[in-house]
Amino acid sequence: MLGIIFTNLVEMIETEISAEMADEILDEAELSTDGAYTSVGHYPFEDVLAIVTLLSEKTDTPIPDLIFAFGQYLFPKLVAGHQHILPKNATLMDLLVQLDSNIHVEVLKLYPNATLPTFSILEQTSDGIVLEYGSPRQLDTLAAGLITGGSQYFGVEVDIAMNTLSDEPYRVKIDVKIREKVAN
Repeated sequence: MLGIIFTNLVEMIETEISAEMADEILDEAELSTDGAYTSVGHYPFEDVLAIVTLLSEKTDTPIPDLIFAFGQYLFPKLVAGHQHILPKNATLMDLLVQLDSNIHVEVLKLYPNATLPTFSILEQTSDGIVLEYGSPRQLDTLAAGLITGGSQYFGVEVDIAMNTLSDEPYRVKIDVKIREKVAN
C-alpha cells in the first residue's frame, strides 16, 4: 500500500486525537517497519489494518467508522499533493466519472507499484452516479469517506448507499446522489 496512505493516517491520529496516541499505536502495533513510513514508500496492507485495529480498540470506535473518517480526512490531502491530476474546474461528478479512466491512470504513472481499486460506472444521471467498487482489500468504506470528503471539497452534499454485490471477488455497488449544499 502506498506510503502516502500511512503518513496521512498517522497525521490524522496526531491531529484528530493526539500525537501521544499516534506514538503509542506505532509503538504497540506489530508493524513491518516499526512505525517508520515515507509518503513515497510502499508498505504491507497488513500494517494499515494493525494501526486501525489498535486505534479502534483504544478509542472504542468501530473500524468502519475510523476508515470512513480517514477517507474524509484524506481527500483534501490527496488533492493538495496531486492538483495536476484533477481537471481544471472539476466537479465531484467529473472526478467520479474519471476515477478509472483518468485519475487512477495518472496515479499509476506516479506510483507504478500501487494496487488500486477498480471503479466501473453502472449508471449516471444528472444528479448522481452508481459505481461498482472492486478490491480484495475491501475498503469500500474508505471509498465512501473519500467521496464524502470530495463533496466537502467541492461544496456539495451527497447521499451514499452501498450494497455488497459479491464477496469473491469483493465488489460493492456505491450509489451516490449529489445535490447542491443548502444554506443554513
